Order: sequence, then C-alpha cells, then structure tokens
Amino acid sequence: MSTAVSANTQAILLLTAPLLIGAKAVPATDLLTNSEYKKLARRLREMKRQPADLLASDADEVIDVCGELVDSERLRRLLARGFLLSQALERWQARSIWVLSRADIDYPKRLKIRLKEDAPPVLYGCGEMSLLNRGGLAVVGSRDVGEKLVEYTQQVGKLAASADVTIVSGGARGVDQAAMVGALEAGGAVCDVMAENLEKAALGSSYRRYLMERTMVLVSAYDPSAGFNVGHAMQRNKLIYALSDAALVVNSNVNKGGTWAGAVEQLDKLKFVPVFVRSDGEANEGLSALQRKGAAPWPNPRSAESLLDLLSALPKRVTTVEPAELGGDLLDVYATRNRVIIAPSTDLLSAEASDSSTTDASSLNGPGAPAELQVVQRASEKPVTDNSSTTPADHLWATVRALLEGLLISPMNETDISAALGVSAAQTKEWLKRLTDEGILKRTSRPVMYVLNNSRLL
Repeated sequence: MSTAVSANTQAILLLTAPLLIGAKAVPATDLLTNSEYKKLARRLREMKRQPADLLASDADEVIDVCGELVDSERLRRLLARGFLLSQALERWQARSIWVLSRADIDYPKRLKIRLKEDAPPVLYGCGEMSLLNRGGLAVVGSRDVGEKLVEYTQQVGKLAASADVTIVSGGARGVDQAAMVGALEAGGAVCDVMAENLEKAALGSSYRRYLMERTMVLVSAYDPSAGFNVGHAMQRNKLIYALSDAALVVNSNVNKGGTWAGAVEQLDKLKFVPVFVRSDGEANEGLSALQRKGAAPWPNPRSAESLLDLLSALPKRVTTVEPAELGGDLLDVYATRNRVIIAPSTDLLSAEASDSSTTDASSLNGPGAPAELQVVQRASEKPVTDNSSTTPADHLWATVRALLEGLLISPMNETDISAALGVSAAQTKEWLKRLTDEGILKRTSRPVMYVLNNSRLL
C-alpha cells in the first residue's frame, strides 16, 4: 500500500479539508462544501484541467476562471495552506493513516458508481485498502441492545467469516461492533466505516492486530481527528450501504436514530442493495416498520454455502451512469505485472481530468506527460496506434479486451461490469465467456465474480 499523496489529492485536501483540527489558518466556513467542490470539479473538467492545475505555474488563470463559481480569493486562501498540509500529512503518516481522493485510481469503485458526483472528495483510512472494493454484508443496528442480540450479531459475523464475506459496518457500540468482533475473531475481514475519531482508532490497541494482519480497514470521509457529529453519522450510513452487496438490520427504533434513517433512505431513495431485517428472536417494532417499507425477512442461513447462495441470488441494483456523472474522464490506468493498461472504466483516474474523447495513448507518452500516466508496453507488443492489416472486428475485440483487463484488476460481478461499460447484460456475458475461455479472466463461484488471471503473466 502506497502512502504517497498525489498532486491532485493534495489540491483537493487544500480545498475541502480542515487538515488539522484546531488549526486556525482559515475559517472552517472557507472550506468548500461537497456541493461547492462538485461544481468546481465540473468546471475543471470542462476546462480540460484537473485539481493539481490549481497549484501549477499558471494557477492564477485557472483560479480566475473558476472564480465564477467560487470566490477567487477564497480559493487562493485555501490553496495557500501548503505548510499546514505538510504538517497534516506527516502526522497522518506517523499514524499509518492513508488518504485517497476521487482523483486516485484506488478510490473505491462502488462509491463512484453508486454515489456518482456525491462520492466524498476525500477518504481517510488505516489498514487494508483493497477491502473497500470487496463488497460484503452490511450489518447495522441500534447501540443499546441486550446480550441476546449481541450474541446473535456475533454469530452473523462468524458466519460471514466462514464464507469469506466481508462485514461492512459503522463501528458503533452495540450491533455494529458485535458483527465486527464476530467476524474478526473468526478470521474474517471487516470494513469499518467511521464518522468520528479515526485517528484514535488507528492508534488504539483494540484493532491493531487485525490492521497489521490486513483483515481490517478503517475508513472515514471526515478528518481523522474529528469528534462526533450527528450530520457526519447520518451521512456515513450511505457509504456503508454503497460499499456492500446486501444489508442486514438487526435492531432499529421507529422514526428516529441513524439506523432507521439509513435503512429508510436505502429503501425509499438510494436502493443500492437489498435490505433484510432480522426475522427471529425478540420482536422489534422498527424492524416490522422497515419490512412494511420493503425490507425482506432475513432467511437465517446456517452455513457458509447457504450464505453465499443467498448473496449470489440477490438482484443487483446498479445503475448505469454516464462517465461525466462520476466526476471524471474515461481514462483509467491499471498496473499489471508487465505493463500499464489504459482503459475506460468507472474507477476513474481523475475526478476532474481532461475529456478522454481528445486523449489517446500517444498523447500520454510525451516528455510532458505525468509519470503516473505514461503507458508502458512490452517490447513484443504492437503500439496502440498500430494500423496493420486487421479487420474492424479485430480492432473492436482488442479494445474490449483491454477495457476488461483494466477493469477487472479487482473482482466484479456481471451486473457491475455491464453497468461500468454501459452495455447490455447479454453482451457482457458473451465477452466474459470468451475471455474466460481464453484464460485472460478467472471466474469464481459463490458469488460469481470475474477477475484478471494474473497467473498467465508469471
């Protein structure tokens, strides 16, 4: 895991992050809100610019144009916090805290696909970053629950661990922590989506073993030193659902509390994943109300196989979106063992990079191109611009193959792949079958996923 922070991410931090809680370099009201940053990102994209250009030699020109949306002097005050940023980065690195922005290729695909431009501009985290792209079972519920519900939830966590299904939760006292503890103690993986005190958790002893063993990730859209904030806790809920494949609500109040608000938002509006409610044990009025809103009773799988069968059979609620809605251009860079592939994808390289319709591989390879964008090819491969005697069908298949090789660095299911490429499910299935038959991809079962077959590169 790299701790390097890209120039784009540095610019986004300067614009949106307090950097160090308590520092008074600029008033908190100067920081760009998510809505303001979204508008700025659009403008940069229209200008074929990216956040790092706000720190470049011609930054004044870019800032002045963006001043139509956000006051130019306000932008300059924020961007002038370079020393404070260096202090913050040093502090976070000393605590093993990493930072991702929407301009980074490691930013979770699911957040970009599902939240689109409303995906948090910056994520802070500690632990195994790749767990953010695994999906899993979200387990949520009230803080104040009895011992029986704690034991029930721990068993759900243990079952998920036995099926190699990641538990995604909010880390709060009660149900959230019980699910996490059950999974971790059984050797499973956990994604803890936090709304407060990330730094304290990263330094604490409770999860140190699991962070070091890379079976856990702590992640937050808020400053690592931020304390409790009701708004942050509510907003965190949509991240939990967006990072998951399905959700189980173990306990809930009615018409109040974060668990209720998050589940209702998911059922009525977002509809990212199917929502289940506990169906046995002590009755709960909140769960009954959620079921009336469309939640399904949890079928109580008893084995790893039955849990995997349940998850693989669920309808996939992924919306096909236009690349511009995702806050970035069409190009993405994926490193494999022997080369870097440039391919259209939903996990976009930059939330504000240039329009891919005017960008090709040759334009990224010049001496002025950023090092991370340079295309490296095997000596035995023909250049991307090669026009030797091949048919249009050959060219089309070569493009499709490159797209899918780039996209499937991490496992994805057919529905997400279809949504990412913006093609029909039938076409996606045909392409995946051909690449699997050729040994380019591997197909896993329970749940059915596709991933690049790296063994062919050994």
